[in-house]
Amino acid sequence: MTEKTLTAAEVFQIPAASLAYLGDAVLEVLVREALVRRNAKNPSVESLMYVTAPKQSDAVERILPHLTEEESDAFRRGRNCVHSGVPKHATPAQYRRATGLEALFAFLHLTGRKERAEELFEIGFSEHVTEEI
Repeated sequence: MTEKTLTAAEVFQIPAASLAYLGDAVLEVLVREALVRRNAKNPSVESLMYVTAPKQSDAVERILPHLTEEESDAFRRGRNCVHSGVPKHATPAQYRRATGLEALFAFLHLTGRKERAEELFEIGFSEHVTEEI
């Protein structure tokens, strides 16, 4: 499959829920890579430090001050999309922020900004990079 980088305008034509769907996978790859790089003893358990809505919501608070206007727009689109159900372990606000984070990472992926995605991932989740459960 040939990867085509999209413009921001093209990405903003994609439904926010679809961006969040893709962004979930982008974040999953970043999490798995971080765990493998630090030789995590139990990566499937340790991944919970990254992938739950409350943890992603916390990361959003650290990431938001570093976003460009365009990145903030991508985050807001995801945060404001219609949510059909909130997991029991998260508040609606946490779930909305986590969905926004996923949309942001999909935006970065589709626009070919891998290094920026890695930078924001580090900002958001740096406390977990060397932490063990």
